[in-house]
Amino acid sequence: MKESLLKIDNAYASAEDKAILKGLNLEVNKGEVHVIMGPNGAGKSTLANVLMGHPKYTLESGDIIFDNENINEAKVDERAKKGIFLSFQNPEEVNGVTVENFLRAAVAAQTGESPKILKFKKELQNQMESLKMNKNLGQRYLNVGFSGGERKKNEILQLLTLSPKLAILDETDSGLDVDAIKIVANGVNRYRNSENAVIIITHNSRILENIDVDFVHVLIDGKIAATGSDTLAGEIDSMGYKEFTEQVLEGK
Repeated sequence: MKESLLKIDNAYASAEDKAILKGLNLEVNKGEVHVIMGPNGAGKSTLANVLMGHPKYTLESGDIIFDNENINEAKVDERAKKGIFLSFQNPEEVNGVTVENFLRAAVAAQTGESPKILKFKKELQNQMESLKMNKNLGQRYLNVGFSGGERKKNEILQLLTLSPKLAILDETDSGLDVDAIKIVANGVNRYRNSENAVIIITHNSRILENIDVDFVHVLIDGKIAATGSDTLAGEIDSMGYKEFTEQVLEGK
């Protein structure tokens, strides 16, 4: 029997007094990959930010249980230390901090111990090579002057370096060409194991072609409207979200 890693129980959440999540339920077990799909405004990115504890988003009611602990009141840095990782849809530029120094600091904050410089540099370069990243990017300021593809690969580099318990990937595939999507997918496959889990938030099924998925969920108007296998993603690609939206509206 699989062990639960994340459980969202009847979550209602808002942003700037606007209700967005409206009774969302979701359970993710260790070793699983879950995909969240849905139209714009359905609450996909809100879900990611609520899980990460972004202060702009308010969990009005419900519970978030992570690794058998209620984290409703935990702050962003506390959730990160507990093992939750969020890959941003639009990664920010950080002037004055190199990729390598940023990741060394992140590992130190996570473990409480600063990694040895030479060993860390070698491991980082190996990870960059696996992602087909120019190794010189490690000495450049974080995301400054990076292409869209380089930024997304850098997010996966962070994932592989930090090796969190739960990876939430918010549209990591957006704006990427076919080859870059395969590289990102391979990075996700290298990360996943029987003790961690992945939540992929996406608009289309291209990234799923190279990842074994356990469940696909359709998010409509702040609720999970349907759950299925990876074939559900293909149905959405061909038919869109109209049918699911109508089901939710009929149920109101």
